[in-house]
Amino acid sequence: MKKILKLAVVKILNFEASIILKRHQPKIVAITGSVGKTSTKDAIYSAIKSSVYARKSEKSFNSEIGLPLTILGLPNVWSNPFRWFKNIIDGFFICIFTKSYPEVLVLELGVGEKGDMANYTKLIQPDIVVLTRLPEIPVHVEYFSTPQEVIEEKMQIVSSLKPEGVLIYNNDDVIIKKQLKEVLNRRVGFGRYLETDFTARNDSIVYSDDRPVGVRFNVIHMGTDNNLIINDTVGTQHVYSCIAAIAVADELSIPVKIAVESLNTLQTPPGRMRIVKGIKSTTIIDDTYNSSPIACEQALQALNEVKYQQRKIAVLGDMLELGKYSSDEHQRIGSLVAEVADVLLTVGVRARQIAEGALSAGMSEKNIFQYDDVNRAGTELQTMLKPSDIILIKASQPIRAEKIIEEIMAEPEKAQNLLVRQDEDWKKR
Repeated sequence: MKKILKLAVVKILNFEASIILKRHQPKIVAITGSVGKTSTKDAIYSAIKSSVYARKSEKSFNSEIGLPLTILGLPNVWSNPFRWFKNIIDGFFICIFTKSYPEVLVLELGVGEKGDMANYTKLIQPDIVVLTRLPEIPVHVEYFSTPQEVIEEKMQIVSSLKPEGVLIYNNDDVIIKKQLKEVLNRRVGFGRYLETDFTARNDSIVYSDDRPVGVRFNVIHMGTDNNLIINDTVGTQHVYSCIAAIAVADELSIPVKIAVESLNTLQTPPGRMRIVKGIKSTTIIDDTYNSSPIACEQALQALNEVKYQQRKIAVLGDMLELGKYSSDEHQRIGSLVAEVADVLLTVGVRARQIAEGALSAGMSEKNIFQYDDVNRAGTELQTMLKPSDIILIKASQPIRAEKIIEEIMAEPEKAQNLLVRQDEDWKKR
């Protein structure tokens, strides 16, 4: 019964969303990939919001229900049937009577199973598609026959571009570049390693009193060089998000300089490589929103690049939805941990294989701690910490690794604003 009601609500909201799109015909920027969608969406919105009237997907509204909600400007009311009925009524009045509407919609599109992207393309035809990253073992691969099927699913949104539309793609991603021969639309590249249309150069971590506080880099485009600083984060993840955002702004006729100035005020999303002050003068890298092999690899690389810290501690939980690739990928991540961290804590049954991988790669058994319970992991980590330690915390959503951060953050009263999954609905789970 619940499934039938959900399908009915989705169908009605999609119909209402289609009406408002036909009435106002906004430019649509669609973002997809297996890593960095939300960060890129937020960066794009930050880069363009002072120049055009724009709306973005809230939080991670990247599902079959999230897409029409964003288009209509309605909230997710979770499992409250009365509020869903209100959403339907509000959606009717919005799609019929609204006079003012955003010029640009910035939409994040995720896929969980085969057919998801096809459903999105029934509703939207993008003006711009942004491809962030397509790794060899993508998240959600458990629900597809092969990793290639995940890639083909995501590439459907590129095929749905308007004839005059543009693909903005990660030029450093080998798998994305292999797909380009099938793309007939104009293409614009962004990257960090290889020279392309929009290139990041000279990225480095910014420190204050030997504590990491952000990332600085240059943006090179058509011979011009602009400096950009992203506060409260480390790693290259947000570097890619920002150069993709600048490429989108340029397509919307916003000068690069204006986009860079707007991005200097960017607040990175909670749970995505955000720096949080820890107890005992420690530093936390909060990457607890979700986890996948490529994202975990990038997070460990960022941990490796941080200087001036006493010990590097990796707290890693299960990476879910990997299917038959789960064991090998967890062990591979463990071997990387051995090269980067001084101490490893794992959380979850699957994450035990991260410990096995680290042990096989030469990490001392006395520095490896394994937990099945996230609360116990947070409590015991608290007792281990020493001044100037830096702690990376990352896991898939169901592990709820943000609870560990609540245990060790210096200002727990700020959890509501700094951490992921702080809504009352999440707190009850």
